[in-house]
Amino acid sequence: MSQEEMVVTIMAGGAGTRFWPLSTETRPKQFLSLFSDQSLFQQTLARIEPMVKPERILVMTNAHFVPLVRKQAPQIPVENIIAEPMRRDTAAAIALAALLVKQRFGDVTMGVLTADHVVEPTDAFLHALRSAQQEAQETKALYTFGIEPDYPATGYGYLELGEKTYEKENLRHFRVHRFKEKPDLETALEYLDSGNYLWNSGMFVWKVGSILEEIERQIPGHLKALSPALERDRKEGWSEALRAAFESLPSISIDFAVMEGAADVRALSAPFSWKDLGGWLSVEEYLDEDPQHNAHRGKIAVLDAHSNLVFCEESEEIVALVGVDNLVVVRAKGITLICPKGRSEEIKKLVKEVL
Repeated sequence: MSQEEMVVTIMAGGAGTRFWPLSTETRPKQFLSLFSDQSLFQQTLARIEPMVKPERILVMTNAHFVPLVRKQAPQIPVENIIAEPMRRDTAAAIALAALLVKQRFGDVTMGVLTADHVVEPTDAFLHALRSAQQEAQETKALYTFGIEPDYPATGYGYLELGEKTYEKENLRHFRVHRFKEKPDLETALEYLDSGNYLWNSGMFVWKVGSILEEIERQIPGHLKALSPALERDRKEGWSEALRAAFESLPSISIDFAVMEGAADVRALSAPFSWKDLGGWLSVEEYLDEDPQHNAHRGKIAVLDAHSNLVFCEESEEIVALVGVDNLVVVRAKGITLICPKGRSEEIKKLVKEVL
């Protein structure tokens, strides 16, 4: 069977404040340039550019972020930027995307990628994407990418692997026995020691007909609510039809709603590195580092200060550190954030409760 041309959906609707003050509810992390000239969203687009034409890319995003998407991705047709009227988690977004892909392109193979992850190198990623595409096309299985864990992460979901189904050119495919939610540290250590678990990357590949069949079987209410809106696709009244559809839907993830109960789920053990940037500490390895192990973007002046993370939105600003260690210091939008590295997870709480 020849390999058909894929359609890719990029999930770019998330919001959060873990990178505050740089990120806000109106400018979330996928649209930030954290350690390169491109935003994470733009890096995702560049990654698939050699394989997928802009006309075959859909961007699922919040209605408030459409101007950001249009500014950062002028190559994407305006009608391919789908404005979700309200947040209903990934099951609603993916169900809508699948219906749109089927209506516009037919029963093709569909990739679902996230806009806020770091994936390297591109060649390895595209090699894996093509392999998952071919197998999803031939087997009708629902594919996800699993990441080989290198530490006992408690912030990621896991995939428990079943039998190996395919191996070629250093790519290994497995049946997924079950999905595991974010574990405590003791359980994560057990997963790591067993060698039979992969991190769940949240990236998928499937035939459109296959995912719609599972959505119809497990959460038929989503298709019942969304299908009537398809009559207004690229026509007057589209926004109103989407709002009416979304209002009736529950907030639930595609993992909970569909993947955990699907008949045939498979994982490709990724040959690329992957990172979900969850907060300031997660960007540390991508920044410049001085001899005192101070990771930084922007100018710093240091006297007896070690292992700090400093981020300046404006390159001409200088942050001076004297006698301090293990701090996160961020200058953005006229705001200065200072906190111990060990309490950086509380930034979200600060923004929610104090600001």
